[in-house]
Amino acid sequence: MSLNIKIPETILLSTRQTGKEFKREAKRAIALKFYKDEKLSLGQAAELAEFTKFEFIKYLGDNNISIFRYDNENYSEELQCDIENAERCL
Repeated sequence: MSLNIKIPETILLSTRQTGKEFKREAKRAIALKFYKDEKLSLGQAAELAEFTKFEFIKYLGDNNISIFRYDNENYSEELQCDIENAERCL
């Protein structure tokens, strides 16, 4: 499936990009947003951005987005369990 979005020429002129450059950057921005919002997996987002998984992980880092996803509600409970388990081993 192909999705065609028309970008006004004035936008391309303002960004000083060719249509190809704009499309590439837009796809990467969308992949970043959808990955951050957990709508795409790492592999899917990398594919959309036309990166390898490794390149996309680097791109995430360059944009201060972690590849590690923590559920904030359960994170402190899981951390507490880990601490208690570690203390039992001492």
